[in-house]
Amino acid sequence: MDWSRPVDLYCERTDPSFWAEPVNAITNAAFLIAAAVAFIQWRRSEARDWPVLGLIALTAAIGIGSFIFHTVATRGAALFDTIPIAVFIYGYLFFALRRYLGLSLVMAAALLVAFLAATYAEAAVVPRGALNGSHAYLPALAATFAIGLLTLKRRAGPLIIAAGVTIAVSLTFRSIDMAACESFPLGTHFLWHSLNGLGLYLLLRAALVDKAATPATNVA
Repeated sequence: MDWSRPVDLYCERTDPSFWAEPVNAITNAAFLIAAAVAFIQWRRSEARDWPVLGLIALTAAIGIGSFIFHTVATRGAALFDTIPIAVFIYGYLFFALRRYLGLSLVMAAALLVAFLAATYAEAAVVPRGALNGSHAYLPALAATFAIGLLTLKRRAGPLIIAAGVTIAVSLTFRSIDMAACESFPLGTHFLWHSLNGLGLYLLLRAALVDKAATPATNVA
C-alpha cells in the first residue's frame, strides 16, 4: 500500500495541498478544548483517577491526529486519525464496563471482544462508504446508549445519554458532508468535529463525577 498517496474524502478539500481543509483542521480544537477542560477538572478532584487521565490524553490525541489527517491528507496520515479514535472507543467501553457496571475483569474483557467482533462484522457486511463512512461508528453509538441506559440511575447515566445524542447529531453531519457539497461548498464535516468534541467531553465528565461501582470479586 502506498501510504503517501493523497486522499480526498471531504467536501472542503479541493486539492492535495496542506491547508486545503482549514475549517476541518481548525475545528479539531474542539477535542483539545474538551481535553483541557476535563484535565483542569481532573486536577481539581481530590483523587487522582489515572484511568480517566488516560481517556483525557486520548481525547487530546484524537484532536492532534485528526488535525494531521486533515492537513497532510494521505493514507498514512489517516492512521493518526483512526487509531486514537479506536483506542478511545475500546478503552472507554472497557472502563465503563468495569467502573459503572462493576463487571469482573474477565467479563468486561469478554464483552469487549464481543463488541470488537460485532464491529468488524458490521464493517464486513455494510458496503464501504455507506453513510459517507459514518456507519463504522454506529456500533460505538449503540454501545454509548446501552451504557447510558444501564447507568441511568447513576450520575454518569444522564451525561452518557447526552453524549450519545450529541454524537448522533454529529454523525448526521459527518454523513451528509459530501451530499451537501453542491449547496454548501464548505461541507458539514467541521460540525462533526465540533459536536464530537462536546460529546467526548460529556463522556469524560461522566467519568469524572461518577464514583466507581464495586467491581465483581469473581473472575468469571
